[in-house]
Amino acid sequence: MSLNLQPNLSSPDDAYAMLLEAHEGLTKDQSDALNARLILVLMNHIGDMEVLREALEAARG
Repeated sequence: MSLNLQPNLSSPDDAYAMLLEAHEGLTKDQSDALNARLILVLMNHIGDMEVLREALEAARG
């Protein structure tokens, strides 16, 4: 398995709107904590250490 960097969301605008909605009404600290929990949930879902390594490298630029 390798990291997919190609567009892969059936509705990217809706996905972005869901993310923004999840943060509505939160303080900066609460928003940061939500992001951290979301990252950990998605990392667990991926489960493949090499894919996670590739994703972290891609995110760092």
